[in-house]
Amino acid sequence: MNIEQARFNMIEQQIRPWDVLDTDILDLLLVVKRENFVPEAYKNLAFVDTFIPLAGGEQMLTPKLEARITQDAQIKKHENVLLVGAGTGYLAALLAHRARHVTAVELAPEFKALAEKNLAANGISNVTVELGNGAQGWSNGAPFDVIVFSGSLPVLPEAVLQQVKVGGRIVVILGDSPVMSAQRITRTGEHGYDTVKLFETDVKPLDLAVKPSAFTF
Repeated sequence: MNIEQARFNMIEQQIRPWDVLDTDILDLLLVVKRENFVPEAYKNLAFVDTFIPLAGGEQMLTPKLEARITQDAQIKKHENVLLVGAGTGYLAALLAHRARHVTAVELAPEFKALAEKNLAANGISNVTVELGNGAQGWSNGAPFDVIVFSGSLPVLPEAVLQQVKVGGRIVVILGDSPVMSAQRITRTGEHGYDTVKLFETDVKPLDLAVKPSAFTF
């Protein structure tokens, strides 16, 4: 497989047609090597428009979803970001290139270790991976400029709304399968929030319960 050709095709055939038009984001997809964050057994799927299976029944989002979330979060260089669900570390890596710092909260110790290993191997030093349950957000370090959820939620917990700064954004996929909508919620004041529906999708719910370890890395 010609990796660079496959990467180019991913950007031009999957991601750009999905309204990812910010040239900085498209350039970022050339810089952050997605194949370095994909489990060895699925390297051949690194640039394919599919959810990649991960251990414990989890999955890696499609490339176009990761790119669209990164674009729609509208992160600026001085901002601190909370990512709920670290997974393999790829989405954290994309966000980290845009942000001052990313705090990624991960429920599974094995994914925490994997994300840390992948981020370090790819020279990304402005991400801290915390072990914990981000179902209610993460009060340590709050309020954040941006909060991103890497999986879907049935509803957004009230606590999360309080953890974003005025002017800050929450990007989250809300609803129940098969109809979910990605939303950007901007905090406009102490009690004011403005919600924009970004796109419809259907992704696996964020794992909010500690399951028995079934990891084989």
